Amino acid sequence: MVPAHMEKFYIGGAWVTPHSSARMGVENPATEEIVAQVALGDMVDIDTAIASAKAAFPAWTVTPVAERIALVKRILDTYNEMYEEFAQVMSTEMGAPIEWARGAQAWAGQVHIESTIKAAEAMAWEYMRGTTRIVHEGIGVCALITPWNWPMNQIACKVAPALIAGCTMVLKPSEIAPMSGVLFAHVCHKAGVPAGVFNLVNGTGLEVGARMSSHPDVDMVSFTGSTRAGTAVAAAAAPTVKRVAQELGGKSPNIILPSADLAAAVKAGVEACFGNTGQSCDAPTRMFVPADLHDAALVHAAEAAAAVVVGDPTDTETTMGPLISKLQFDKVQRLIQAGIDEGATLVCGGIGRPQGLNHGWFVKPTIFGHVTNDMTISREEIFGPVLSILPYDSIDHAVEMANDTPYGLAAYIAGSVEEAKPVARRLRAGTVNLNYPAWDTFAPFGGYKQSGNGREYADWGIHDFCEVKGIVGWAE
Repeated sequence: MVPAHMEKFYIGGAWVTPHSSARMGVENPATEEIVAQVALGDMVDIDTAIASAKAAFPAWTVTPVAERIALVKRILDTYNEMYEEFAQVMSTEMGAPIEWARGAQAWAGQVHIESTIKAAEAMAWEYMRGTTRIVHEGIGVCALITPWNWPMNQIACKVAPALIAGCTMVLKPSEIAPMSGVLFAHVCHKAGVPAGVFNLVNGTGLEVGARMSSHPDVDMVSFTGSTRAGTAVAAAAAPTVKRVAQELGGKSPNIILPSADLAAAVKAGVEACFGNTGQSCDAPTRMFVPADLHDAALVHAAEAAAAVVVGDPTDTETTMGPLISKLQFDKVQRLIQAGIDEGATLVCGGIGRPQGLNHGWFVKPTIFGHVTNDMTISREEIFGPVLSILPYDSIDHAVEMANDTPYGLAAYIAGSVEEAKPVARRLRAGTVNLNYPAWDTFAPFGGYKQSGNGREYADWGIHDFCEVKGIVGWAE
């Protein structure tokens, strides 16, 4: 299905015809077919949307918190009514296997809205400290720039807390997978979001994203995407001294401790790396195993990879779909070849499409062994189903290699919890996962180093969209 109004923008509470006449085809990456046309905005379009958000801010930010929460609850109800539509749309625009689209992609939008509501209801929005009244209030007009790999996850993680904080906003979804963003605008309209509080403009990062980042009437930019693009956003925002929250790239380590059940830990690590076709910024793409267990780990990893079913996303038996685009396909092929050329052991997978798949951007689930920390596949973010397995001599050696990266978004440890706890404290990452826990949408999510700044999820996300005001002398 294709949502209505793909060639319009949502500005000021209405679907409007863009100023720009530019259009771009939306490709189904499983078939390479163009399934829709999306409008690409220009500076006039984004200026119009920002002006709408600015005009709506004074009334929205003084709306009582309880009313703002009630609105987000209506958004959740409407989202749930359209849940299957979101799953179908993301399966089409991303090539996500339909069961993954339902159980992970659409679910992520739902659960993050739920978590934000619960956190907002428990949050102390105002309190006294001595004679001073501490007040949390919306920062202002927010530019929200979201990626293609987890469309509703990132839209929900930005829009819900921004609305509850009392901000108004302009959302620019990825132009590569824009249909879910347009569908979400339909949700906001149906739920009764006041005119101008939520606006949507599609477009490229180089034009629309850059203008959003530099616009003097934007008070905050919340960006999720590559580290390269994130540095451009920060540079564009700097002259106006606006707040910039960023969730960027990753090269997450996964340390298998000697105390771990090797077969179970390796299998779970492979599955976590290959989820979403490896297109997750926090995927555990570097697996560190004790040197004396390295060869056994390769056997377990190959068995796990053999269980992956790559194919038609509409087939409920499929567990891995295609990469998002030819650009991403070519990048992953280049990096797999680099692993081969630099001497890593190709355990399974490799160059080319899986057998029987002659079109679509499908790749072979690929695992390398005997990887060293200086190899390209161990340094660069691949963003595909490619796992590097590295042997280590001691825990100190594993930690040293794990931290030897410009990224610091997530890390994983498998083994005895008591053995894992001190290791977790030593890892330079925003989230450390012990023994592949369930997704905690109340935990802070964000990165160290070049993986970004700020935190998302629940009250962590709300705080990022708030200013803190101290009214001194409130109590005599």
